[in-house]
Amino acid sequence: MSLTLHYHPLSSFCWKALVALYENGTPFALNFVNPGDPDQRAALLALWPIGRFPVLQDNRRGETVPESSIIIDYLDRHYPGTVRLIPEDPDRALETRLRDRFLDLYVHLPLQKIVGDRLRPADNKDPHGVAEARAQLRTSYAILDRQLAQERAQERAQGGWMMGEPFTLADCAAAPSLFYGNKVEPFGDNYPDLAGYFERLKARPSFARVLSEAEPYFGMFPKEG
Repeated sequence: MSLTLHYHPLSSFCWKALVALYENGTPFALNFVNPGDPDQRAALLALWPIGRFPVLQDNRRGETVPESSIIIDYLDRHYPGTVRLIPEDPDRALETRLRDRFLDLYVHLPLQKIVGDRLRPADNKDPHGVAEARAQLRTSYAILDRQLAQERAQERAQGGWMMGEPFTLADCAAAPSLFYGNKVEPFGDNYPDLAGYFERLKARPSFARVLSEAEPYFGMFPKEG
């Protein structure tokens, strides 16, 4: 098989790439990477010296592609399916990449700060940093809620996705970040358009499959306290 995704089943950025692959039924193999295993860690570092996943290996084209957004762009360019994840219109493509960037920087990263703090020893917690991360998540939720309401109000938003009717890179980014974000800083009743959008995401077959495959590992997710 040409494509192999090196991943961990609880990694939010791996979920992002998996949603894209499942959206188009792209044939690929999965390689589970346990970062605690020295041999597996060394193999990952040989592919991508930063040592983060996901990493996509394309044997047919002789390419190794790191970083979830770049992987999705690569798939859209070299392994396109019926769902084009980057709009062809240059302006809409730029908007889509901006939403993707926003979700990675202002939802993904703050939630990882909160999760990472749960793994710290009791005498090395960072309550100030966690409070800042929670505040950033609430600000980001409010911005996304407004954007989704605006999209819904426009005719182009018939599909109810992040960019309106088409399912795009931005939705691939939103699915994992909102799933984990809602776990560490719940939406509550404050962001109705965002909450409704998240329910649609969970029902999307590609993301539902990701969640189903990850479910056996949910017990590994660090609890608060």
